[in-house]
Amino acid sequence: MSDRLSWNEWVDVYKKLVYWEIELEASKDPGMYDILTMQKSEANHLFSKFVENNYLGWFKNPDTAPLLSHDLMRRKAFPLVDSSEEPVFFLLIDNLRYDQWKVIQPAIQELFKIVEEDTYCSILPTATQYARNAIFSGMMPSEIQKRFPDKWINDEDEEGKNNYEEDFLADQVQRMRKTYKHSYTKVTNLEAGKALVDQVPNMFRNKLNVIVYNFVDMLSHARTDMKVIKELAQDEKGYRSITRSWFEHSPLLETLKRIAEKPAKVIITTDHGTIRVKDPSKIIGDRNTNTNLRYKLGKNLNYEKKDVLEIRNPSEAFLPKVNVSTAYVFVKGDKFFAYPNNFNYYANFYKDTFQHGGISPEEMIIPIITLQSKA
Repeated sequence: MSDRLSWNEWVDVYKKLVYWEIELEASKDPGMYDILTMQKSEANHLFSKFVENNYLGWFKNPDTAPLLSHDLMRRKAFPLVDSSEEPVFFLLIDNLRYDQWKVIQPAIQELFKIVEEDTYCSILPTATQYARNAIFSGMMPSEIQKRFPDKWINDEDEEGKNNYEEDFLADQVQRMRKTYKHSYTKVTNLEAGKALVDQVPNMFRNKLNVIVYNFVDMLSHARTDMKVIKELAQDEKGYRSITRSWFEHSPLLETLKRIAEKPAKVIITTDHGTIRVKDPSKIIGDRNTNTNLRYKLGKNLNYEKKDVLEIRNPSEAFLPKVNVSTAYVFVKGDKFFAYPNNFNYYANFYKDTFQHGGISPEEMIIPIITLQSKA
């Protein structure tokens, strides 16, 4: 890990860490797990340095960049639809980490053949508003703001940040000169999940069906607020376990069973991952500073420089400017931002919760899996 690793080499390191983490769950030797935890912490530290050294360079020299959020549809989804005689279902399970994919994989493999298991890199901030809008629009956030000034919602605005995904998708399909019929469905609760199962037969009339499933994101946010969830998912092992249990009893598995009854292709992916945060990092901002614990934007921010990647010129990272002096800071590793007021209270309250928006392999190395139904 101390070598100058490439993006692909970092992906391999992360996959190995996840593999051993899942393997050692059954081990009765806590010493082995402690060693792995130390390695994972070191990997997070070094990966953050890698991103700090390379992220802005990827936009100056796109040939050196890994596959990023805004190119996902153009380079993965559309080519599959173009070459397939069968309908393609693009399933985005919000906030699904690579390790969570590995624990639901066995249930999915009973229904589908895995054609390709790949990864891509989430843009910064690793937050739904930025990463998912980039996927469906095929553009970076500042480009979305420019093209759709009435549909880009800034962090401090009260309005929902992902209300226009269907519009962004339709615009991208049109820009790419794709003439095929497509659908967009978002599932945010159990009722909508059950309704989706019944909609599947009609979806086979479309060449492309995009489905956004919000469960995992609801789980990670609920974990901060609900004591029951906090007890069930108090670490990565519990988090994976609750994901597996939910999936095996969810309408989503029923939906996939319906799709698998006929010839079809499925892409399963997500917009960003999430990390269990451990240590607070002090930050001071004004009242307009956003509330996310892993990234901040605003003017006159004061923070621990060693803990963050700072982007003083947002246009270099294709990020919107709220005003002339807007800067973005992304916390690295497993830290989270806390204000000096009531510092100890918030440090204890958010410690060991799952957050996203910053820099870590868990948040940025994203699974994208292509499946073929066995029908």
